Amino acid sequence: MKKYIKWGIVIIVGAGLTTLGIHTFTPRENEDLAAVKDVAPTQKNRSLNINAQIIRPHLLTDELFVSGKLMPDEEVDLSFEASGKIVDINFTEGTFVKKGQLLAKVNDSQLQAQLKRLEAQMPLAEDRVFRQNALLQRDAVSKEAYEQVKTELATLHADIENVKANIAMTELRAPFDGVIGLRQVSVGAYASPSTVIAKLTKITPLKVEFGIPERYARQVKKGTNLDFMITGRLETFRAQVYATESRIDPNTLTLTVRALYPNTQGELIPGRYADIQLKREEIKDAIAIPSEAIVPEMGKNKVFVYRSGKAEPVEVALGIRTEAEVQILKGLAAGDTIITSGTLQLRKGMSVVIDQLN
Repeated sequence: MKKYIKWGIVIIVGAGLTTLGIHTFTPRENEDLAAVKDVAPTQKNRSLNINAQIIRPHLLTDELFVSGKLMPDEEVDLSFEASGKIVDINFTEGTFVKKGQLLAKVNDSQLQAQLKRLEAQMPLAEDRVFRQNALLQRDAVSKEAYEQVKTELATLHADIENVKANIAMTELRAPFDGVIGLRQVSVGAYASPSTVIAKLTKITPLKVEFGIPERYARQVKKGTNLDFMITGRLETFRAQVYATESRIDPNTLTLTVRALYPNTQGELIPGRYADIQLKREEIKDAIAIPSEAIVPEMGKNKVFVYRSGKAEPVEVALGIRTEAEVQILKGLAAGDTIITSGTLQLRKGMSVVIDQLN
């Protein structure tokens, strides 16, 4: 009886294992793969919503944006040519002064005394020359005697001019029209040629100095117009290039350029930084498209064009670039509709739907 039970158990276990093996190795449909197959045709036929733009020729301005600074037309640290005690200061700080205006003076009493002594000798010296000349006309004196008194008179004239020149060196005069700054000395102080009395600045006109990359060196020249803005001011100011440096700076690889701004009202002061906009070229009826429409690929540039509900790639040749646009030299024409969004998702012949057309 036990023997029959044992064989029955063996038979049941064997049948179970056989059934399991048949179920495991029987081919069945892959549900995940079937789901993908069902979805794939739907995705393949799906359209991409895009923005597009119709190409319209328009004026394209080639601009260069750089930073610069405002500089005075002229500026100098004022100082005396002679040493001495300052006896007078004739200017008010921060005011406008005219060229030649007396600003300050050092003591010249000794020089004034010398000048008076020499000027006192002039009538006698001139009289001697007059009398010697009259005698020479009558052959009463030699020509050498006449020439000697003439030389003495000329020497006296030279001495007087020398003293006057020394007196002029004790006077500090404005070398040009401008605004005088804060004075650095007081009356009674001893001044030497190395002592700075004040700074004189000519602010009409102002110079605008800036550097441009070397690749633009040939394009910016005398007469080039530019616009610039100053922090805190809403208006735009116009200046014109008047000179460029003679060589490229080897350290910065830039060319230094200077322009003039009239500043007739003196509203701007030197030392401020300026945001400069240079208009290098204006192209009329240019074919230009937004930068985001360009798709670089394998060293070439392409643009997707909307044609009958499909996206079609077109290879283009690029021209100048501005902040927002790129000039197209070849590949597109006026009236073409270019796709400006979703360009990285586009493929040739892909169905697209325009959401927004500009």
